[in-house]
Amino acid sequence: MTYVAVSAGRADTARRMMPADTGSAGESDESLMLAYARGDATAFGRLYARHKGPTFRYFLRHTSDRGAADELHQDVWLKVVAARERYAAEARFTTWLYTLARHRLVDHWRARRGNRFTSLDDDGDAGPPADAEPPADRADPLDLVIDAQAGHRLQQALTGVPPAQRDAFLLHVEAGLSLGEIAALAGVPAETIKSRLRYAYRRLRAALEDLQ
Repeated sequence: MTYVAVSAGRADTARRMMPADTGSAGESDESLMLAYARGDATAFGRLYARHKGPTFRYFLRHTSDRGAADELHQDVWLKVVAARERYAAEARFTTWLYTLARHRLVDHWRARRGNRFTSLDDDGDAGPPADAEPPADRADPLDLVIDAQAGHRLQQALTGVPPAQRDAFLLHVEAGLSLGEIAALAGVPAETIKSRLRYAYRRLRAALEDLQ
């Protein structure tokens, strides 16, 4: 299975998981953030409405702890508020936002686990590469879970995915980041992200195979 096929197949999934855009079509995230930096509080409200769901789920599906996810979510948006005057639209707002989120998550794990900290670069025991596409006459269990919004099943399945693979999956499907954006954010080659995504899809489909 090529990454191109995986990426194209996830495009509709990512759109389904993202909240509806509450601003006009001409209001980009970057323009809203710049407007907020100039003092337009309503611009921040529209920006927050767009991204509050995905950012919360990013933390929840990493930690499996609603209380921790809520705290991390609030912390990240407070960082957005604090950084408003320093913000420069040098990259997509979403990339900047999830850079803050990922750094906060790393700090959270370090504080909780100390010397037993598991890096977001930990791929676990990936095993040999293998295709993860279901047979043509069977439904994709991962899509079934997302279509049904069965968050608890996806949450359970994600606990069996190593941190680096889980992070790549969430940044791609939940945050809607591109392969290149995830690679730049994680500081690894694009080929590494391709592999992490393939392994993540394989593990998730295996965990959800009863839905096929």
